[in-house]
Amino acid sequence: MAAPSTTPSASVASVVWFRDDLRVADNGALTAAVGRGGPVVAVYVLDEVSDEIRPLGGAAKWWLHGSLEVLADRLGGLGIPLVLRAGPAEAVVTGIVEEVSADAVFWNRRYGAEHHIDGRITSRLRDAGLEVASFPGFLLNEPWDIQTGAGTPYAVYSPFWRANLDRIAHHPVAEPLPVPGSAAGRAPEVPGETLNSWKLRPTAPDWATEFAERWTPGEDAAHERLLEFVDSGLVDYVRSRDHLDVDETSRLSPRLRWGELTPRQVWHAVAHHQSEAARTFRSELGWREFAWHSLYARPDLHERNWRVAFDLFPWPPLDQDALRAWERGLTGIPLVDAGMRELWRTGTMHNRVRMVVASFLTKNLLIDWRIGERWFWDTLVDADPASNPFNWQWVAGSGADAAPFFRVFNPERQREKFDANGGYVARWLPDLDSPDYPDPIVDLAASRRAALDAWESIRH
Repeated sequence: MAAPSTTPSASVASVVWFRDDLRVADNGALTAAVGRGGPVVAVYVLDEVSDEIRPLGGAAKWWLHGSLEVLADRLGGLGIPLVLRAGPAEAVVTGIVEEVSADAVFWNRRYGAEHHIDGRITSRLRDAGLEVASFPGFLLNEPWDIQTGAGTPYAVYSPFWRANLDRIAHHPVAEPLPVPGSAAGRAPEVPGETLNSWKLRPTAPDWATEFAERWTPGEDAAHERLLEFVDSGLVDYVRSRDHLDVDETSRLSPRLRWGELTPRQVWHAVAHHQSEAARTFRSELGWREFAWHSLYARPDLHERNWRVAFDLFPWPPLDQDALRAWERGLTGIPLVDAGMRELWRTGTMHNRVRMVVASFLTKNLLIDWRIGERWFWDTLVDADPASNPFNWQWVAGSGADAAPFFRVFNPERQREKFDANGGYVARWLPDLDSPDYPDPIVDLAASRRAALDAWESIRH
């Protein structure tokens, strides 16, 4: 790679590499690039081949398509083209930098195994004399700033969140950055691929027809939803968030997963609320932080047990018929089936039901949590590399600060408590009273005992 001129010029381009930060507001990398003066080229790389990258699931690709459409439009309004390229990120990014003779590259940080790619690109570009800088914005606090007194990552949520709040008390969450001004100068023309050529959305068959009825990807819709939640949903959040038939959750998780919103935007949106509801909601941001800090410590979180004792857990041979019934919502357990059908039709599932269906798979069916995690990875629009495996391990009992294995969610009791009027199950399981609805594939009590027997074999 040829070194750029050592004398900055307004005509020298800066490159901004977008990843899970599909927004123009509160975007440190974009703000820095525009602030240098000169033209700016934005690039998004669809990397499904690098060893450190976990290829996206189908539902996530559906969301990505819509979010990139909005991002391209918003960047275009700032005079910045969005170049789309597929391939290994290291080759693609360095190649574009050379094509436009850029002298600076900016991105916002990521915290999984992907940061090894970022490190290699940083070294390569700096060796060639370019300016390279990364910025925070995906988390409230960086993982290296929140550690135990022994300098290790926290494994228990309560002290972890106290440490975060203590740091925030001394180092307040930064105010979100505004949308930067337009880029100076005309950006060089860079060939790219079309979004449609990536075929991120299904066509034959189109299993995502109902997604658009529930979701509108993109930064604009994300801010609308945040304002709506703060104005009308937050006040009753503590009471209503577990009631399945009213759908009063924040519905911000895919917005945060794709970086259409930042945690600090959300934090400041609720900062003037001092109610129990606001504190509870902020603690949910804390749980998300806990997942990401855990991933930073264990990049293979989706493959390996956090608690090594679970490496010895006696998972029986996989029952393919039981797994298929779970995936299709045909287990004969109404709350489980309603949740799995909601997931397939909308790309999401109420958080409490996620816990119920995960507990049912791992404990009543004795199917390895990694198999369920992969299904969620493919079917959730908000599946991210941290929260998805972290929460599966929490339910399974193998993760950080996990629910004890002997805590088995009883789907019938959960249904009585949180869907007392039956509205949730009726909505997603209209065939419940049909003669075609299946009988339960397992006995809840007997399968619970079998799970506890398996647990006893490794408990000591």
